[in-house]
Amino acid sequence: MIKRIIILFISFTVICCIDKGLEEKYDWVPLQVTATAYNSIPYQTSYEHPAITAWGDSIKPGLKWIAVSRDLLNKGLGYNTMVKIDTFEGVYLVKDKMHSRWKNRIDIYMGENVKKAKEWGRRKVTIEYAILKDSL
Repeated sequence: MIKRIIILFISFTVICCIDKGLEEKYDWVPLQVTATAYNSIPYQTSYEHPAITAWGDSIKPGLKWIAVSRDLLNKGLGYNTMVKIDTFEGVYLVKDKMHSRWKNRIDIYMGENVKKAKEWGRRKVTIEYAILKDSL
């Protein structure tokens, strides 16, 4: 029991330190977008390579990755940009691009769990994306 408490305390401390470091190093720009969910299955991505993103990364369940509509690339949400989503814990990385027909939209990766993605549906969410303070 004491061992679990110590592990939880250390985990919380590490997370707080990482989060504090992100806050000091980056400005977080808020943006309201439409969010959907996707899975790494052939009919949603590619029949030839369903687990490869548009930038060539290998995707697998459990990763906190998102795809962004191409208009958001010009707003600063490029490859590997860190993103916080108001309805999810943690920081996600931009690792995929959506078809050019979509605008002001993100697609949250939900592994191969199609039911979970369908239950998520489509929603308006507020995201915050990281921009290095030195770059402003």
